[in-house]
Amino acid sequence: MRVAIVAGEASGDLLGAALIRALKERWPALEFEGIAGPKMIGEGARTLFPMEKLAVRGYVEVLKSLPEILAIRRGLAAHLLASPPALFIGIDAPDFNLGLEAKLKAAGIPTVHYVSPSIWAWRPERIHTIGRSVDRMLVMFPFEEAIYRDAGIGVDYVGHPLADAMPLEPTADDARTQLRLVGGAVPVALLPGSRVSELELHADLVIETARRLAGRRPSLRFFVPLATRETREYFERRLYELDARELPITILFGHARLALQAAEVALVASGTATLEAALARCPMVVTYRVKPLTHWLVKRKAILPWFSLPNVLCREFVVPELLQDDATPENLAQALLNWLDNRVARERVRRRFEALHRSLAAGHDARVVQALMPYLSACEASVPSPDAGLRAAVRG
Repeated sequence: MRVAIVAGEASGDLLGAALIRALKERWPALEFEGIAGPKMIGEGARTLFPMEKLAVRGYVEVLKSLPEILAIRRGLAAHLLASPPALFIGIDAPDFNLGLEAKLKAAGIPTVHYVSPSIWAWRPERIHTIGRSVDRMLVMFPFEEAIYRDAGIGVDYVGHPLADAMPLEPTADDARTQLRLVGGAVPVALLPGSRVSELELHADLVIETARRLAGRRPSLRFFVPLATRETREYFERRLYELDARELPITILFGHARLALQAAEVALVASGTATLEAALARCPMVVTYRVKPLTHWLVKRKAILPWFSLPNVLCREFVVPELLQDDATPENLAQALLNWLDNRVARERVRRRFEALHRSLAAGHDARVVQALMPYLSACEASVPSPDAGLRAAVRG
């Protein structure tokens, strides 16, 4: 039995790996192919194109990559239409996946979208495109279910796999031991993003913030988890070019969860990493920068005052958000110092994060299996067809 699956960035790869594990536990013969990152490949998925080709965010930023991205989507669509899978699962990446899902759905291939686009935060009109593109939406946050049900779109709330995977009562001691922290060293996690395009906007900002913090608090130690060779190389190069190699910065090969569980505070680029920080009970400052035109377009469409997931889910500003022009090294350093200097505030936000964690730990794997059972149980095992002609379709 063959399932097509597409993830477009590191957070989608993490979610896709959890999804594949859950489904293969129930249906061991399932085979997965499409566009996958290293974690999904580690679970047995076959990738037809590098996931990094899709890892571009922002209206303006995507323009230079658009021809290649569209060619990949055309080629993948042609392949799947010629050799239909039992099911297509698009993981987040709505700008890529919804158009692909619409073509497949029109051809009679069942389509499921896993992770709701943020229609509750901006561009709510996308609900109509979603309805035309997917047979079922799997949502991770409880309040999203009613949005789709009211729009007449099949929906299941499945919870978030991170909430199930991370301990409800974490302790920092083991993580700090693994990071070899000694004496009075105070760990700070710095998460500038998962894509090179994000590091191009955030790496210098993070490094200069660390420089200011180190000057004021020599006891601080900084940990920067980066998941790909390209992002590590870019960050290392910027450290060299900014003459910042003497800063107490350790680059980790992945291990974002370890860094967040160990850290006293964190600076996090907005995205799934902010939720992971909350589940690790790590007080954070959220930041993000995009091109000015992208920021203007997004701001015009925004319908919520919050940008980061912890604030959206808590429905208030439980962590500071310093975005765009407010995201300066001085502002970020001061916001992090505010956390470090206020133990009461840190304990208060950790209690909020615990309550959030418990609300999201909903038995994700069992819920996913139940939601997809109608599509998979009725299918007999089949052998995937070879992808002959796929590259030619992309070139065309």
